[in-house]
Amino acid sequence: MKNSFYNDFDIQSIKERNTDYRTPFQIDRDRIIHSFAFRRLQAKTQVFFSGEYDFYRTRLTHSIEVAQIGRSICNYLKSQNDILNEHCYIDPDLVEAACLSHDLGHPPFGHAGEKILNDFMKDYGGFEGNGQTLRILTETIYSKPDMRKGMSPTRAFIDSILKYKTLYSQLENPENHFIYDDQAHILDFVFNNEKFPQELQPGKPLNSFKSIECQIMDWADDTSYSLNDMVDSIKTGFITFEKVEKWALDRGLNQEEVDVVDNVLEIIRTGNVESRFGVKIGDFIKACQLKERSNFMSEKTNRYRYELVIDPQVKQVCNVYKKLSKELVFDSPQLKQLEFKGHYMIKRLMNTFLENYLGEKNFLDSLLPKELEYSISQNKNNKTVIARLLCDYVAGMTDRYAIRIYKRLFHPDFGSIIDLI
Repeated sequence: MKNSFYNDFDIQSIKERNTDYRTPFQIDRDRIIHSFAFRRLQAKTQVFFSGEYDFYRTRLTHSIEVAQIGRSICNYLKSQNDILNEHCYIDPDLVEAACLSHDLGHPPFGHAGEKILNDFMKDYGGFEGNGQTLRILTETIYSKPDMRKGMSPTRAFIDSILKYKTLYSQLENPENHFIYDDQAHILDFVFNNEKFPQELQPGKPLNSFKSIECQIMDWADDTSYSLNDMVDSIKTGFITFEKVEKWALDRGLNQEEVDVVDNVLEIIRTGNVESRFGVKIGDFIKACQLKERSNFMSEKTNRYRYELVIDPQVKQVCNVYKKLSKELVFDSPQLKQLEFKGHYMIKRLMNTFLENYLGEKNFLDSLLPKELEYSISQNKNNKTVIARLLCDYVAGMTDRYAIRIYKRLFHPDFGSIIDLI
C-alpha cells in the first residue's frame, strides 16, 4: 500500500537506480547498513576513546540507538496525530536511514579531529562532519581504483541528513555548520532548483530550515546523546554525586533546572542509572508533536508542510543534561588531554600527506592505499582535488587505524612489512 505522505518528487533519486520488492527508502537504509562507512563507526570516538572499555557508546552503538528513537518518534506521531494514519505517515525507514547515517562523516577522535581537518582544508573548501556525510552518500561510499561514486540516494533521504544548507563560502569564518561549495548542485537537486526566499539567509536561518525527517533525526540524536552520555559518564565516574552538587551550587540555576539536577542526584544515589535514564527516553519521545507550517516548499511536499514541536520543559531537561556533560566530562582535563593527543596525531598525519603529495617534490610514492594513489595520480594537476582526497582518507580512519598508521610512520620500532595496511 502506497504511503500518501510522500509523492514522486520525494522518492526521486539523483541518478536512475534499480528497484525491487523494497520501498525506495528501505533501499536507502539497507545500503547504509551494508557499507564500510557504517561499519567503521564501531571504532570511532563518541565521548570516550573507542576500545578503552567495553560498556560505553561508540559512534556505531550511538547511531543504532538514535535510529531506534527515530523510529519510535515516527510511530508515536502516527498514533497521536489525526493528520497521520496507516496510509499517510512519516516513513520510519526513511528516518532510520537518516539516523544511521548522521555521523558517517565524522573523523577519528571526535570534534578534535573535525577541527584540525577544517584548519588544514581552509584553502581547499573546509571540512565539516555533516558536509562529509553528504559527500560520502553522494560521491564516495562505493570506491575502487578506477571509480568513486555515491549510492544515488532519494531526494527525501538526502534532505533528511541535511542539517546544514549553508555553503562554506557563504560564511565569513566557517568553523562548522556548513556543506561544501561543490555540493551546491545537490542543494539544487533537493529543492528542484527553487531559490531560497530572502528570509532564509545563509547561516542560522537557512540551517534551521529542515525537513520533518531531519528534525526527527536531530531530536533523536539530542535524546540519545543527552541521556546516554549521562549514563556513560556516571558509570565511568566522571559525573558523581559530589561533582553534580558542587556544579549546581556554582551555576545559579532557576527552579526548573534545580529540579532536574535534584532528579539526577537522586538517580545517582539510588544507583539505578541505566533503567532510570532509559525510561526518560520515552518521555523525550512523547514530548514530540506535529505542527503545520507554510513556506516555499510546503505545497510541493509534506516534508516541509509539517514541523516537529518539542515540549519546552523536556527541551530544558535536555539542555541541563548537555551542560552537565559538557562541563563535567567534555571539558575535563582527562578528555582534553586525549583530544589534544588525537588532534596532534591527525595534524602530523595531514602535514605529512599534504607535504608529500602537494609539496614541491614528493618524498615517496605509495605512502597510501593503491586506490587512493591511483585517484591522486589521475588528478595530479588539481591541488584542491588531491587535498580533498587526502582529507577523505584521514577522515575515514577509525581511531585505532589512525593510531596504527601514526605509529608506523613515526615510531621507529613499530611496524613490519607483513602488517596489514
